[in-house]
Amino acid sequence: MTVNLEVSEGVGVLRLDRPPMNALDVATQDRLKDLAEEAARRDDVRAVVLYGGEKVFAAGADIKEMQDMDHTAMVLRARALQDSFTAVARIPKPVVAAVTGYALGGGCELALCADYRIAGENAKLGQPEILLGVIPGAGGTQRLARLIGPSRAKDLIFTGRMVRADEALTLGLVDRVVPAAEVYEQAYAWAATLAQGPAIALRAAKESIDTGLETDLDTGLALERNWFAGLFATADRETGMRSFVEEGPGKATFQ
Repeated sequence: MTVNLEVSEGVGVLRLDRPPMNALDVATQDRLKDLAEEAARRDDVRAVVLYGGEKVFAAGADIKEMQDMDHTAMVLRARALQDSFTAVARIPKPVVAAVTGYALGGGCELALCADYRIAGENAKLGQPEILLGVIPGAGGTQRLARLIGPSRAKDLIFTGRMVRADEALTLGLVDRVVPAAEVYEQAYAWAATLAQGPAIALRAAKESIDTGLETDLDTGLALERNWFAGLFATADRETGMRSFVEEGPGKATFQ
């Protein structure tokens, strides 16, 4: 299989496994969508790690496959391509991308679907589609601009240039840079910590932020207000507040 989902202690690892460069062909895209939707459904998955292996995250789309597609074929495929990445972005649980080596084109777009990105010092990220005479088609023009701002996104997309981990950190394209050998370990630790948190509250926080960014402030505040009030019906809210009062902050064990 080109993508695998392994679950342990509340953490689901979505692992790309298509050597040598994890090129995202049609079969891999479809498999990614199926497993992202599975991770979203499963109660034993409370946080997710996106990982491509020690050497490369994902070097982008399978250009040889794409070269043979004409306009009609891509019209029929483009929505499915976006849907596979959107399935990852819509996992209602914390998602961290563990980026080593190249994350280019579709690989960079996949990393953009995570809530948090930890990159190795050897990471190189970019959207080089313009060098092929096209533009990013799996969400890059939209998610990148929302993450780092339109002018910085235009620089990367217009030029197609790659950025190293240190510049990616400065741009806000990644959130933490660590030695390459520590990327997976630190990403897993981030996910494992959140996997012990209050699942419904984490879902509420993610939906409030993500949906709020797509709407006006008043609508976003209404969404936050409804989630905030709704969480008072959960057992985790009772547990968290009781623990805070009796034991102090940060000691609750959520179910």
